[in-house]
Amino acid sequence: MFNCEKNTTRPFTVIVEGNIGSGKTTFLDYFNQYENISVLAEPLKMWRNCNGHNLLGLMYEDPKKWSFTFQSYVSLTMVQHHCHRSPHPIKLMERSVYSARYCFVEKMKRDSILSEPATAVIDEHFQWLINNPSTAVDLVVYLRTTPEVAYERIIQRNRKEEKTISFDYLKELHDIHEDWLFYKNLHHCPAPVIVLNANLDKSSIEEEYQKCQSHILNAIPISVQG
Repeated sequence: MFNCEKNTTRPFTVIVEGNIGSGKTTFLDYFNQYENISVLAEPLKMWRNCNGHNLLGLMYEDPKKWSFTFQSYVSLTMVQHHCHRSPHPIKLMERSVYSARYCFVEKMKRDSILSEPATAVIDEHFQWLINNPSTAVDLVVYLRTTPEVAYERIIQRNRKEEKTISFDYLKELHDIHEDWLFYKNLHHCPAPVIVLNANLDKSSIEEEYQKCQSHILNAIPISVQG
């Protein structure tokens, strides 16, 4: 079993999860002001340029053809974030290997976009990864939004790769996140979960962030009820 943080102390690790358009970037920007936190945003630039190939764009254009390739690369880049040797005692990650498998691969599996053999390969890789100490997580922050709010935000930010996302797709992805992190009846939660109301706009969302601020800044690995 590999250990990419050998001979280092693993930082208190928080993964920030939520649907597309749930406000993860805004959350990370808020906590980026603190000097003792390493903030790792989703590696969109890498997904858009893997040796000149926009894997994110290809996946949205032809999911049946490119989802396995894309998810394989997502897994690699997420593991790199899990293994990042933070110079700070606290690390915030936008998404994780867990949501990659439990939410996005789950959706592709249900839609038969990924074949059973392809899913089996991803699962074998995933099980190997999560048995490594470097993918351990101390806290999950779930930015809970309604699909309606998430869809409106996606329209407003107007990313070219996201133009094909339908409301039905977001609704189904929302339900998977809910089952995993809110109702906790789908898959395993790797750490205690704090649930925040991410429907709030930017003028009032900071007060909501403060509900988990002490747990993050003080690195409190306690059981939290969402």
